[in-house]
Amino acid sequence: MPQKQLSLQQNPNTVSSSLDANQLTLLQQATSSYSSLQLAWASGYLAAKSEQGQSAQVSVASAVAPASTLTILYASQTGNAKGVASKLEQSAKAAGINVVLKNIADYKAKALKNESHLLIVASTNGEGEAPDDAIEFHEYLLGKKAPKLPNLSYSVLALGDSSYEFFCQTGKDFDERLKALGAKQVTPRVDCDIDYDSDCESWTVNIVESLKDELTQATSGLAPVIDLPTAGAESQYSKQNPYEAEFSLSQKITGRDSAKDVRHIEIDLGESGLTYQPGDALGVYFENDSSLVADLIATLSLTGEEKIKLKVNGANQVFTLTDALTTQLEITQTAPAFVEFWAKISGDKALTKIAADKNTAREYAGEHQIIDVVKAAKTEIDPQFFVESLRKITPRLYSIASAQAEVEEEVHLTVGLVSFYTNGEPRTGGASSFLANRLEEGQNVRVFVEHNDNFRLPQSDDTPVIMIGPGTGVAPFRAFMQEREARDANGDNWMFFGDQTFTQDFLYQVEWQNYLKSGLLTRMDVAFSRDQATKIYVQDRLKEQASDVFAWLERGAHLYICGDMSRMAKDVEATLLEIISEQGQLSSEQAEQYLKDLRSNKRYQKDVY
Repeated sequence: MPQKQLSLQQNPNTVSSSLDANQLTLLQQATSSYSSLQLAWASGYLAAKSEQGQSAQVSVASAVAPASTLTILYASQTGNAKGVASKLEQSAKAAGINVVLKNIADYKAKALKNESHLLIVASTNGEGEAPDDAIEFHEYLLGKKAPKLPNLSYSVLALGDSSYEFFCQTGKDFDERLKALGAKQVTPRVDCDIDYDSDCESWTVNIVESLKDELTQATSGLAPVIDLPTAGAESQYSKQNPYEAEFSLSQKITGRDSAKDVRHIEIDLGESGLTYQPGDALGVYFENDSSLVADLIATLSLTGEEKIKLKVNGANQVFTLTDALTTQLEITQTAPAFVEFWAKISGDKALTKIAADKNTAREYAGEHQIIDVVKAAKTEIDPQFFVESLRKITPRLYSIASAQAEVEEEVHLTVGLVSFYTNGEPRTGGASSFLANRLEEGQNVRVFVEHNDNFRLPQSDDTPVIMIGPGTGVAPFRAFMQEREARDANGDNWMFFGDQTFTQDFLYQVEWQNYLKSGLLTRMDVAFSRDQATKIYVQDRLKEQASDVFAWLERGAHLYICGDMSRMAKDVEATLLEIISEQGQLSSEQAEQYLKDLRSNKRYQKDVY
């Protein structure tokens, strides 16, 4: 080694081309975090530059200058929009497009006037509301301060559920407003239902094809930048690639005389590497009840052995009708579009009248499974034509009821069995009955973790929290308490729980009592609606404790709601506005702004369904 150093010092050509100490230090710092693959890529890049000489530096500099950037924003409540946007980013980069991907919450809306190309992937929350992360952007864009955008090219992909009245409303809002501000559509907005994979894929292909010539022309002389894989602990399992977990336990936690059947479910994640945080959800794939499938096939006057084709993972596969209805297609949830389809196929007057009004069709679909619609207007149909009218099975998301700090490789759920009668015939939910009745301990169930960054414990363990979770809405708060106990958190915890009766429906009663005894749970208020002549709900308990609730908010408490969206969440929010107005001596408009500010600051978070 000393001889080589001496020869370098003696060779003037080598001296002039070598790095000085400062340059060498900079190079070492720049490459210190590179993986072996990244070092190999950098080596090839530098070798190419050395062969091209000084002229290459000039061409690179001139090529970079006019390059346009494609900005992709995602507005996601539970993670679906983020997942779609990430795939879009990968496709655009593979085509050589310079891409910036951002959560819409991290994007400064005033920067819109500087954008040339913008894509938005937006989900809709609740009854047409923008996701939590998109509230401020939504208000700015639809407000008076939004700038004219004549130089902006854009497109919107909207995610939603057609069973809700305001289907894809957030995406529609963004699209219509951008158009009104003078922006030009690259491709028309696409509104995706819950079975969105194929629509998203088509939109992504169209977008990249439409933009790649325009956005890669300026950088055609550059070698493509490749995102190389980096080491990490993230699991390989996802919604597209679920994990076959072991089903460990299904235990009924409501009493014998309860009107409800609620199960505590435990699932073993084994060596999957799947991790979750309190506030996340578990996606569960399921199979339809064989007796329901047989009844549907008989009602259609078919045998079940008919061969049909379905596209699975982008390729056509052949199934028997029985297998397709059992493992691939949704028959326990009905889309309004199916009501319209069956009304047209059957020609039934009563069903046609229902389908003619969108609100009526949506309500009817929500109360009837596929078999009920078919029985209401029996008619012959080709089996392939029939299956093409159905949506594919989509996994159900359940709020996780455990913290990994407590249960390690397990995940717990609190599942209410959906059970009702239609025209005297029993009906059950697809996933809930699969978990509660058909899946046996030791069998496998396909699962994945759906991260929810919009339902998180405060970063500081000293921050107080108020949790409102009646019924199975208690699930994430069980996880919250396990996590806070594991972290020795000092922050106060206040739980509001409600259900029908104290003796039959007090979910995890012993655990809550133990938390109260230990002091981890500071306060607990319960509301059992059927235990007295006048029904009492959690919002009534909130009113009774109005001054203390407001005092907790004033000292920085984070507020959480989990449970039924259609009634409970609305009633609780109305009560909160009333409390804030009265206790804070604020007008109704000021109270709304107070709650909106809590939400913007992640101090008011909802997990409603």
